[in-house]
Amino acid sequence: MANIAKRRNYGRRRVLITGGAGFLGSHLADRLLARGDEVLCVDNLFTGDKTNIDHLAPHPRFDFMRHDVTMPLYVEVDEIWNLACPASPVHYQHDPVQTTKTSVHGAINMLGLAKRLKVPIFQASTSEVYGDPSIHPQPEQYWGNVNPIGPRSCYDEGKRCAETLFFDYHRQHGIDIKVARIFNTYGPRMHASDGRVVSNFIVQALRGEDITIYGDGSQTRSFCYVDDLIEGFVRMMEAGPDLHGPVNLGNPSEFTIRELAEMVLAKIGGPSRLVTKPLPQDDPLQRRPDIALARRKLGWKPTVALEDGLDRTIAYFRAIVAETGERIGERSLAGVDA
Repeated sequence: MANIAKRRNYGRRRVLITGGAGFLGSHLADRLLARGDEVLCVDNLFTGDKTNIDHLAPHPRFDFMRHDVTMPLYVEVDEIWNLACPASPVHYQHDPVQTTKTSVHGAINMLGLAKRLKVPIFQASTSEVYGDPSIHPQPEQYWGNVNPIGPRSCYDEGKRCAETLFFDYHRQHGIDIKVARIFNTYGPRMHASDGRVVSNFIVQALRGEDITIYGDGSQTRSFCYVDDLIEGFVRMMEAGPDLHGPVNLGNPSEFTIRELAEMVLAKIGGPSRLVTKPLPQDDPLQRRPDIALARRKLGWKPTVALEDGLDRTIAYFRAIVAETGERIGERSLAGVDA
């Protein structure tokens, strides 16, 4: 396995991205290759998709390894980015036990690797650690309001436990950790049928189907374009050794779900109407990040407005339809390569 040996003497970083064939992981790989790093992308392809990284396959500094992070990984790298975990309810509720294992066992395995190699490690945590918040907007000091036995808890509590492990490894073993809490993110390479509102609404409108709103649409979310989020990732990893997090990364501009649906419909047009269905159990009614810490410590804030980000994301899904001639959004979990 000489192609995954550490190459510090070449004067560049060798970085590991778990979940590297996913939505965020593939964009992070683009960014790290652009800055001159060597990238080892690890993914079991449950929700990741090799089409997200096909354009990187010929790159001389890019490698792909199919591997499940619930199993130990023995590689030599200079930096670890732990992004592996299903991130949408449709996917993480499909196999909730495996979702919890991915968050917890995956964290243990990657932290063990970081400990052995004495390298920094980044954890992609989530705003879901705040649950259905009683404080709005949510600062990092808020401990959250999570149902530990509900249908979403495999993800919420899995990520909370992963954060615990990261900080315990830091305190006990001196590991250099970076923990970011990601709020709703959207952009090209989102899974067309992952159940998240931006991709759902765009796909339904492009297919001329009714746009499904769960609840009355008054619940709020804050939508961050993927390029902004990746910039926050990089700035956090490059921050000094005294900043470990957690740090909120998201867009503080807040929209109701109905406002988002109306915006998508206005951009795409067609016969789609807005229809409502019951709100899923434990679905948060409000979600908005307090990013004061990211502004102060990282000099970071989002720059892409929702209107502009939606245009880019809609163009991506339109291109899929034009290139494949297929009806997007029909890929079921039964067809996912687990």
